Amino acid sequence: MSHPPRLTNTFSRSSFLFLIALAPLAYITLANLSGFDITFDKLSSLNLLRNLSRSTTRTNLFRTMSTSAVQIVPRRSEERGNADHGWLKTFHTFSFAMYQDYNHDHYGCLRVINEDRVAPKTGFGTHSHREFEIFSYVVEGELEHKDSMGNTEILKRGDVQLTSAGTGISHSEKCHGASPVHFLQIWSIPSIRGLMPKYFTRHFTDEEKQDTWARVVAPVDADGVLKEREGKGPAPVHSPLTMYATLLSPGKKLALGMQGSKGYIHVVMRSGYNEGKAIGAGVQLAGKEVLREGDGAYLKQEKGAELVVENVGDKVAEVVLFDLE
Repeated sequence: MSHPPRLTNTFSRSSFLFLIALAPLAYITLANLSGFDITFDKLSSLNLLRNLSRSTTRTNLFRTMSTSAVQIVPRRSEERGNADHGWLKTFHTFSFAMYQDYNHDHYGCLRVINEDRVAPKTGFGTHSHREFEIFSYVVEGELEHKDSMGNTEILKRGDVQLTSAGTGISHSEKCHGASPVHFLQIWSIPSIRGLMPKYFTRHFTDEEKQDTWARVVAPVDADGVLKEREGKGPAPVHSPLTMYATLLSPGKKLALGMQGSKGYIHVVMRSGYNEGKAIGAGVQLAGKEVLREGDGAYLKQEKGAELVVENVGDKVAEVVLFDLE
């Protein structure tokens, strides 16, 4: 006698997680229709369930790849969120503002990588942040920073400015000078809540990044990290994150032993704002995937695994790399 197929054979783990993720969304909808207030703490708990679904796609991609030392999932430039507001041209690696993609919400403690171009005499007016580590990596032009802690500074190419928002700060960021400013704004989730707000700046010359990995941001308790407002070495961050930067010449190759189990790499879009397929400088990761300007990639590896990055193009590539726990 034949038997109907058993549901347990066709109902995958991914489907199960997807149904779990629908529960909090339905709860939020019903609560809102009923006039109930959803508090931050409740949403935080619900987000834990929703994130199970968000992470499933990327996890399955890693599982289908060969078990090499470093596994790579590309994040193509044209697939990022982007907006052209006239005064602001921006790309979002992760969900941000009007761009929401559940498959690209965060990675480890890394929450935001925005590649911004701001027109002269414009910028982000005074606004508030709390419970984020926020840092800007200036690629070109001048960025004017002002905040509620009394800091006022003009940041230029090579500068890294880090604000530990902690219990709360307000700041503004505007283009200073006659040319647009191009910078990466990065947010990470702190390991500790309720920190006292702090402000740090560091400067790294092109020579310090030429064909080597310059450590520009590192955990506050890591070796060689100073807690002064200004100083040498990497800016201190209260997250399990180390950020490296390099200017890699054509034909050159760099290797780095990854200390965390995750990573993210991004090729800076130095050739200009481009909404289409990535062009310009190109690097190859671990002899496999080739990334061009604006492209990035999720990395997953055993701790201590070596990542090899080679410039396979004909232009200098500016690359930033995040080593994540």
